[in-house]
Amino acid sequence: MSTPRTVDRAFETALYDTADDALDTAASLLAADPAADAELGRRGEEFVATAWRRGWQPADLVRIVRRELDDVHVRLVAALIRAQAPHDRARGPRWAAQLDDLPDAGTTAPPRTDRFSHATAVLELYRLLLRLPALEPLEAGAAGEAPRRGRENRPESRALARIRALLAKAEATGYPEEAEALSAKAQELMARHSVDEALLAAQAQGSATSPDVPGACRIGVEPPYEQAKAVLLDAVADANHCRAVWSEPFGFSTVVGFEADLEAVELLYTSLLVQAEAAMTKAEAGQRAGGRKRTKTFRQSFLAAYAHRAGTRLRAAAEAATEAATTGAADANLLPVLASREVAVTDRVERMFPQTTTTRLRGTADAAGWTEGTRAADAARVGHHRPLKRG
Repeated sequence: MSTPRTVDRAFETALYDTADDALDTAASLLAADPAADAELGRRGEEFVATAWRRGWQPADLVRIVRRELDDVHVRLVAALIRAQAPHDRARGPRWAAQLDDLPDAGTTAPPRTDRFSHATAVLELYRLLLRLPALEPLEAGAAGEAPRRGRENRPESRALARIRALLAKAEATGYPEEAEALSAKAQELMARHSVDEALLAAQAQGSATSPDVPGACRIGVEPPYEQAKAVLLDAVADANHCRAVWSEPFGFSTVVGFEADLEAVELLYTSLLVQAEAAMTKAEAGQRAGGRKRTKTFRQSFLAAYAHRAGTRLRAAAEAATEAATTGAADANLLPVLASREVAVTDRVERMFPQTTTTRLRGTADAAGWTEGTRAADAARVGHHRPLKRG
């Protein structure tokens, strides 16, 4: 029997039949034919390439495999993504960063299993990849859009590098005063960077340069307490000229906005989430010291209150920062640019997601958790210097 035929028979048996005995039969076929391994890997790379054409990205695949299957499948899909990457086209810095963040098979690979177990895991992974639905495309130029101004090929600015370093130090320090100073400085740089980008866009109007258009990225919203975390991300996005749409089954929110604002959302959401989780751990310790047993409801209420209060503070800071930036702007084009950007973001969201629904935040009945979460949000380092926000 030819090697491709072995793989074809295994796929016909297992990928289109979800029964366990079908999986066992197909795994036995593959285990008995070592020459089929190369063809099996090649087919896996084809599944990965198909996922890219259907709108998925490397981080999305790893995330869904981790949610639906086990660690061995995560290692397998990471290996397939790496193997397929040299045959793929260049896709920009976000994509490259996701490839760099793939689980390191060289340091985490388990001892080699028997051929039957390995074949079973591969087929389980391929079953999942085969059934992935199409996602909204994120890449510039998709769905007939105009290309963006070539940001994908630009190295990260010095301002963003400094912002990342400052936030990392703020999250790592054990001294609140130092964290506050570092975060305030990072936020000041964020605001300056966002204003600079808006002014560059204003100067490009009417020139030969293609106008900037909104982009999009996906940010993981990981368990536990995904709903409260999605609310926090939505608040951060709204305060930074962006819109977020949560896809609960896939564990991410899609954030739409202009590139500088997307970068600010990613950085600020990550930083606030680290601060929130650290504050929640501290609050739980205090509750236990007082003789009260903390529960899942406490943690859900804590994070929900934190998200609600942080959103209120961010919106207030956004209004002040936008008013200050537009009042003091030397370039008269800034106000119309801000208005046109808001319209462009809204238009892209409506085209990407013509149907969205709202949901009630569940599990927030713990009064102590809500109080502690509100207090923690009041102490969070959001500062008064924010990037330009949605009006």
